[in-house]
Amino acid sequence: MLAFDSDRSTCDDASARAASTLDFATVYDEFAPFVWRAALRLGVAETMVEDVVQEIFLVIHRRLPEFEGRSSLKTWIFGIALRVVRLHRRTVMRRRLDARSRAEDVDPAALPDRTDCGPDAALARRQAMALLSAVLDELDDELREVFVLADIEGLTVPEIAEALATNANTVYSRLRTARKAFEQGLARARARDQWRVR
Repeated sequence: MLAFDSDRSTCDDASARAASTLDFATVYDEFAPFVWRAALRLGVAETMVEDVVQEIFLVIHRRLPEFEGRSSLKTWIFGIALRVVRLHRRTVMRRRLDARSRAEDVDPAALPDRTDCGPDAALARRQAMALLSAVLDELDDELREVFVLADIEGLTVPEIAEALATNANTVYSRLRTARKAFEQGLARARARDQWRVR
C-alpha cells in the first residue's frame, strides 16, 4: 500500500511538472489551426469563428496550469473547444429564436484559398468544402462531433471518448451512424447536383 501511494505521488509530481512546463505561446502556436478547423467543422459560422477561437484559448490559458497529463494535450484542448462551441451554438440558436431571424451561415466559397493552385483546382476545392459543410449541417450535433473528430481530424476512438466524456462503445455506435448518415447526405447532394445539370 505504501509503495502504491509513493508511486502515485511520484506520478502526480511528474504530471504537475509536465503541466508547469507547458508554455501557452507554444500551445497556441501548435494547436491554433486545429482549434480553428474544429470550430468551423462543429458549426461555428465563419464570421464568428475568430471570436470563438479566442474564447477557447482564453479558457485554455486560464486552465493550462490544471492540465494533469491524464490525456493527450490535443484531446484536452478539444474537450474545451467542444464545450465552448456548444455554448456558442446554444447562444446563437437562442438569439435566432428571439429575433426570428437566421444567422449568417458559413459560406465555404468565401474561405480564403490557401493553396497556390490554378483557378480550376481552387474552384473544385471551394465546391468540395461547400459540399462538406452542407452534409455536415444535416447531421445532429452528437453525430457531427464524432464524425469530425474521427474522420476529419483523425482522433482515435479512445481520444474521442475522453474528449466527449463518454465510453468507447457509444463513440463506435455514433460513428457508425454518423458515417451512414454522411454517406446518405452525400448521395442526396450529388443526386440534386445531377438533377440540376439535366
